[in-house]
Amino acid sequence: MRHQTTLRAIDAVARAGSIRKAAEQLAVTHTALNRRILAFEAELGAPVFERLPRGVRLNPAGELVIHHFRAQVADMERVRSQIADLAGERRGHVAIACSQALLPFFLPRHIAAYRAGHPAVTFSVELRDRDVAEQALVAHEADIALVFEPVRLAEVQVLLAAPQPVMAVMAADHPLAAGRGPVRLRECLRWPVAAPTIPYGVRHLLDAALARSSVRLRPAVVSSSFEFLRCYALAEQVVTFQIPIGLPPERGELVARAIDARDLAPGLLYLCQLRGRTLPVAAAKFTDQLARALSEAES
Repeated sequence: MRHQTTLRAIDAVARAGSIRKAAEQLAVTHTALNRRILAFEAELGAPVFERLPRGVRLNPAGELVIHHFRAQVADMERVRSQIADLAGERRGHVAIACSQALLPFFLPRHIAAYRAGHPAVTFSVELRDRDVAEQALVAHEADIALVFEPVRLAEVQVLLAAPQPVMAVMAADHPLAAGRGPVRLRECLRWPVAAPTIPYGVRHLLDAALARSSVRLRPAVVSSSFEFLRCYALAEQVVTFQIPIGLPPERGELVARAIDARDLAPGLLYLCQLRGRTLPVAAAKFTDQLARALSEAES
């Protein structure tokens, strides 16, 4: 750190191309600045500037010195940023964009667990399904996204992709609820169906699967609310469809059976962030917590 002031002065001269101009910027005299540079060159054992008729410019030795100095400055800025992030973990903010299935059970449980250890960290959670979630990352409206069957992933870094089978959900007294193991999709469609609306990933997978068959989906009820669909399955003997992460841990009067993989392969739930972005520590640590939870759920 001994030569930091002199190196900053040399950097200013290199940028200005003139000792006199740099001296004006640094609010020192031309003579004092020149004397400092000469003393540094004497200690270094080599000149760092070529003296020209109109100003100065770095010579090869000077280029090495300035490259070293600027690298040191960049490293120190990175360290300062990391230190600020470490402090920020105690008072940070985590912005999340997510599919609807994450809202009722999964995220409340994990945010509460994180805040138990870091109570000053705040969270914002916004419903941003499929393509809108990626837009939130690009616009820096969200630090991370959890989205089921996104439309595209051009500008994001996928941290984890967790399989989520589509489940047929019905009341416990529904005839299909008595079965064990996976249920065939055609069996479900023999009953009235309460289906999610078209933009959602579950509906996308259902429509894609049925496009390969002669069976058609003709819902009795459609809704953009998965909570409504779960509740409606208790009001009428319908079959609705959701993914496991969006279902209550204690099913109560509901029964959920996976759709047979021969009819409908599992979809993918993506945990992702904007490509190339370094997350603040609070967001990074919370993301690690989510990734562990999703990985453990798979095993």
